[in-house]
Parts: sequence; C-alpha cells; structure tokens
Amino acid sequence: MDTLVYLMLGATSVTGLGVVIWRAWALRWDKVVPANLAIAAAECESAEDVENLRQHCEAEPSPLGRLLLLAIDHREWPKADNEATVETAARHEIVKLESGLVVLEIIVGIAPLLGLVGTIFGMMSVFGDIGHTGLTNMNDASKLAQGISLILRTTLIGLLISIPSLVAWSYFSKKVEVLAVEMETLCAGFIRKQYVGRI
Repeated sequence: MDTLVYLMLGATSVTGLGVVIWRAWALRWDKVVPANLAIAAAECESAEDVENLRQHCEAEPSPLGRLLLLAIDHREWPKADNEATVETAARHEIVKLESGLVVLEIIVGIAPLLGLVGTIFGMMSVFGDIGHTGLTNMNDASKLAQGISLILRTTLIGLLISIPSLVAWSYFSKKVEVLAVEMETLCAGFIRKQYVGRI
C-alpha cells in the first residue's frame, strides 16, 4: 500500500509539472496577444488599415488574431450582431486558454489527501505491530519514533506537491483573466471604430 501511495504521489507530481510547463508555454503574452496585432488593431482607421490588419492576423495565428478576423469578416453586420459573435468566439478562446488548469486544481486537492492516506496506513501498520508485540524497551520506542517519522513523509510530499500547484494555478488563472480583458478591450475598440459615422 505504501508503495502504491508513493507511485500515485509521483504520478501526481509529474502530471502537475507537465501541466505547468504546457500552460507556461501556451500562455506566453506574445502567443496570445501578439504586440504587432495589438498595435495594428489600435491604429486601424481606414479600409487599407483593415486589410493590413487582416494580413497580420492570417500571418500570425493567435486567439486575438482569430477574434479580430471574425470582427473583420462581419463588418457589414449590425454592430450588436458583430459584437455578440465576437463575444461568443471569445468565450471559446478563453476556455482553450484555461485548458489544463482544472488538472492543477485537482492536484491541489488530492496530493495532500494521498499523503494523508499513506500516513494513516503507515500508522495503522506500526501500531498494529505494537499491539501484537508491545513496547518492551527503549529500543522499541526508538524504532516506533523512526517508523512515525518515516510515515509522515507521505504527508510532507503531498504538501510539497500541492503548494507549488496552488501557486501555479492561481498565477495562470489570473494571467488568463488579464489576457481576456486585453483581448476584449482591443476587439471592442476595433469594432467601435468600424461603425463610427454609420447610421
């Protein structure tokens, strides 16, 4: 049972590390909101600027680029319909950005519990042995203390997995929120400019 708990803690640790590396790579600012797209969207005024922005979006695929392309393609629609379409697509993009974060959230919960399972099982074994043989001398008491120290390692390992996972989950969740606000601001500004002067 002890070995199984250690294996599960090891698998949890490796999974958590993999998700952290994956999300750190996927949530780079330049990958989600490329600087040149943000500048082109902010400065987009004329029809020529719109075509220039389209070329940038097609050349450099990104969540922001996909949303801007959608807004460009629906410029002839009423403003409210265009905004609604972009908002719906934005929700899908945000769900993609949040991929894997639920795994970190689960790890935050289960790693300490796995550690606790290992500790409880180990203590049951140690005290079960004492129940059969009893404590006859200081040597036995010393062995008991060593056994308990060994048992508590699983709880410590669980916490050492859980704490960095919690930090990573909080950081990535906040980053997705900031990226979403930035994309929303840029898309709303672009759409607003396309309808200036229209009746």
